[in-house]
Amino acid sequence: MKTFDELYSELLRKTSYADEDSGTVRLLASGVHAIGKKVVEEAAEVWMAAEHEGPERTADEISQLLYHLQVMMIASNVSLDDVYRRL
Repeated sequence: MKTFDELYSELLRKTSYADEDSGTVRLLASGVHAIGKKVVEEAAEVWMAAEHEGPERTADEISQLLYHLQVMMIASNVSLDDVYRRL
């Protein structure tokens, strides 16, 4: 299990190596538009899971949404501190 902060650090590390086998690196290379489409898709899946599939499936979908949001943060040069200041 990892925290939100740990995931962000892990993603930054992965992207710093520019490993072509990394799905995160490939997603970042696809750009903000493609990442945004994934964010919207995952948000819809969270909603549908919450409506129809129960807490366990909802948690799975939320974890995927958080991942894609963090990829968007990296692509947009937004840090955790930037977000935390606004919470």
